[in-house]
Amino acid sequence: MTTSTVYYDPYDMHIVNDPYPTYARLREEAPLYYNERYDFWALSRHADVEKALSNWETFSNSRSDILELVKSDFPMPKGVMMMEDPPVHTMLRNLMSRVFTPRRMAEIEDQIRRFCISCLDPHVGSDGFDIIAELASIMPMRVIGMLLGIPESEQVSVRDANDANLRTKPGAPMKVVNADRIADGRIYADYVEWRSANPSDDLMTGLLNIEFTDEQGVTRKLTRKEVLHYTQVVAGAGNETTGRLIGWLAKVLAENPDQRRLVAEDRSLLTRTVDETLRFEPTGPHVARWMARDFEAYGTTVPQGSAMLLLFGAANRDPRRYTDPDTFDVRRESISHLTFGKGLHYCLGANLARLEGRVALDELLNRWPEWDIDYETAQLAPTSTVRGWERLRILVR
Repeated sequence: MTTSTVYYDPYDMHIVNDPYPTYARLREEAPLYYNERYDFWALSRHADVEKALSNWETFSNSRSDILELVKSDFPMPKGVMMMEDPPVHTMLRNLMSRVFTPRRMAEIEDQIRRFCISCLDPHVGSDGFDIIAELASIMPMRVIGMLLGIPESEQVSVRDANDANLRTKPGAPMKVVNADRIADGRIYADYVEWRSANPSDDLMTGLLNIEFTDEQGVTRKLTRKEVLHYTQVVAGAGNETTGRLIGWLAKVLAENPDQRRLVAEDRSLLTRTVDETLRFEPTGPHVARWMARDFEAYGTTVPQGSAMLLLFGAANRDPRRYTDPDTFDVRRESISHLTFGKGLHYCLGANLARLEGRVALDELLNRWPEWDIDYETAQLAPTSTVRGWERLRILVR
């Protein structure tokens, strides 16, 4: 590997504010990069990241996909899908796919749209509003609440607890006090007990009642702890990333009015617009892996036991894979991106995120075909695991 002076770390706010020049240098100068300060490696080229995502035997998920957890000394909790590899992961994912069905998600589209309308209608006739506070930070948890059957009165406190789990101080890694707390689901414990006595047609009731064969060959139902793990993973992942997606849709389209006009005039482009936004500004700019064995690339050996970051944000703009990758183009021939991962750890909630983004954008365009951004008040969220806006006021005409 050739010597390069490029520096990258996911906590440097100067880089986080605009990571793309650094990503470009990494791809060209240090496609396999090592950060001495935080002791992690990083891959940035699309082909390398794509191959790594499919190679779980080397790039293991067994210590989660969060860098701070991969590097911590804490044992990972058992039975958490995002912290397992096959065969346990396969069993858990198959179980989850039986309750997290496309049919169930499609059934809530009308509810999602009604909620969007209730959030946006009060701002018709105003000069603008904070789309994060008024929609993006609320809607994903409402949707997860619809799926899980969580009462509206409990949803805001649940969202805030999930956000606190992932929050970091600007310029600093997440402080890991106990790895089990990341996915223990304790904030749902009272609700799970209530729902077990009051079954309904929701995902939570499905989790409580489903029977499956576990890795020991025993046919059984999920334990309460397992139900809480599942609930935390679904609610946490779906809430944080989808909220950021809505913010990016508003900002990127404001900065590309020609593309916004195309979508406003042809709503068949809505889903493509969501995917091009996910490519262009991925809500999760990277995932971490624990190296289960030595890995060789570019003349360098990454030793077993190392932490590796797979840089989606860099891979999604690799000119080896995309034509004019720094151009936002909803008619791009191949929008396919890595933001949801690939292979056996592909995001289970990808279609739900697309649905929420599509409906939110559709309703936004129904009211305001044009808008601008108030850059003076815009503020990125302080977290190293996802990238998006904490405050984003749009100015409507």
